[in-house]
Amino acid sequence: MLTKIVSFPHLRCKTGLRAKLLLENGYGFEGCGFGYPATRVGEVVFSTSMTGYPEGLTDPSYKGQILVYTHPMVGNYGVPRFDVGVHGIPLHYESDRVQVEGFIVAELPQHHHAASVMGLSEWLVKSKVPGMYRVDTRMIVKLLREKGVMMGVLSVYPEKEEIEWDELVFQLERSPRYDEVDYTSMVSPTKPMTHEPPNAWAHVSLLDCGVKYGILRRLLLLGIAVTRYPCSTKPEKLLDGYDGVVLSNGPGNPAILGKQAKTAAAVAETGKPVLAICLGMQLLAIGMGGKTYKLPYGHRGPNKPVVETSTGRCFITTQNHGYAVDPTSMEDTGLKIWFVNPDDKSVEGLVHTKLPVIATQFHPEAGPGPHDTFWVFERYAKMVKRNW
Repeated sequence: MLTKIVSFPHLRCKTGLRAKLLLENGYGFEGCGFGYPATRVGEVVFSTSMTGYPEGLTDPSYKGQILVYTHPMVGNYGVPRFDVGVHGIPLHYESDRVQVEGFIVAELPQHHHAASVMGLSEWLVKSKVPGMYRVDTRMIVKLLREKGVMMGVLSVYPEKEEIEWDELVFQLERSPRYDEVDYTSMVSPTKPMTHEPPNAWAHVSLLDCGVKYGILRRLLLLGIAVTRYPCSTKPEKLLDGYDGVVLSNGPGNPAILGKQAKTAAAVAETGKPVLAICLGMQLLAIGMGGKTYKLPYGHRGPNKPVVETSTGRCFITTQNHGYAVDPTSMEDTGLKIWFVNPDDKSVEGLVHTKLPVIATQFHPEAGPGPHDTFWVFERYAKMVKRNW
């Protein structure tokens, strides 16, 4: 399986750790390690983000994946405080823990920032997540763009305890593929959780398949209380006593989440206002008769354009998804295309022709511009008010 090894000669690692990455196409990369010494298997993906690694690493949509950052230096502003938040939701994080299986960067500088409470490597140690640096991330990303995302195994170990390539081949060959695993059950809450801002004027339920905290923050700032339910929750629980329903983002292959897709369609067909984001949109489309497909290397980063079909307006959005809705499967679903990606023509938004249902593949709670698509939540809030 091993076809080529890429390494830097005379490599010196200030952390005292070495790292190896083996891709399923046979390419092996040697570099320095940081974070927690461990071996992890996952789907290797990349993000074009320049900053925002605390948000990226804690995004539940990255569960089961080894994340590569294309920016040459990552970690220079350290890790921000955990106790700064909006109505009890942390401001700089998208969940309560690091979600990625591993993290790969080109260089790991010393952190210098007044608001930093620890360095990136220390954070990964506490989170028991391995990291790799001083590696040719440009070459890794070129391979992923040419061949598509692929499975890989990352191993971080002390310099005097060499890990053999054969051992990594063994682990990779015996691990399940990313597409086969239901990761939502690993990131979804086990029981309902309610978040309520002062003077809340509405209360919505949220099917939590791995919600980003940013979605909660945006709803709370609009005065909407939110009760999060496990991803396996039945439709009647999401409907009883609530003013609307939100279908969250999350990790994994939507095609294997049949029960969740049926739930998404069931709540939408009642006429309650529904907002679906990322995986939530895919589940909604499947539940109403549509199909999804896997993108070659996905859309991950804060600089992804979308065009509103009705107006021709272009918005810059933050995205993190590896699957997309098949536009040819929308004919008899009651859903029409709201946004498209001008780069590859993939579907970026859906709206129902008769029901109060809107959905985005991108993340409107993120602010790359910094307020480009916050208005999607404001539109949803108006839908909730009209439904009273």
